[in-house]
Amino acid sequence: MVTKNVKTSPQPKSVARRKKSALTKANYEALAEFRWELRKFLAFSEAAATGAGVTPQQHQLMLSIKGAPGRESLSVGEIADRLLLRHHTVVELVDRLSDLDLVERNPDPTDGRKIQVSLTKPGNATIDKLSSIHVEELKSIRPTLRKLLRTFERR
Repeated sequence: MVTKNVKTSPQPKSVARRKKSALTKANYEALAEFRWELRKFLAFSEAAATGAGVTPQQHQLMLSIKGAPGRESLSVGEIADRLLLRHHTVVELVDRLSDLDLVERNPDPTDGRKIQVSLTKPGNATIDKLSSIHVEELKSIRPTLRKLLRTFERR
């Protein structure tokens, strides 16, 4: 039996509370186009990460650290939660990023049993470059996404 190292995400609470209602053909078309735009963005993101010398998961790990509200580091457990991965999978990602000198491990000042993972100077440069091109790509698809979201508001 093959198991994946991905946690399953819980079903959104809003799904359980929603009453069933008929979707229109326009809603299905908008959903399909929205999914297509997401897939194109993810393909762009994967290619950009690879071009920067990291895997897509490594890119996501670095982004989760850089984007941590009010902090410069995260524990392995926090990263696992944010990426919906298992602890040992994150440890392997951190090992590889550490080998590339993109992240570093530091003891947690409040809990000696934990390790905090932070970006190094080269790690910050890599995520800054990747994030800049991602923002530009998002700006380019913004009109399409707005149009699609308006379709759902009219439902």
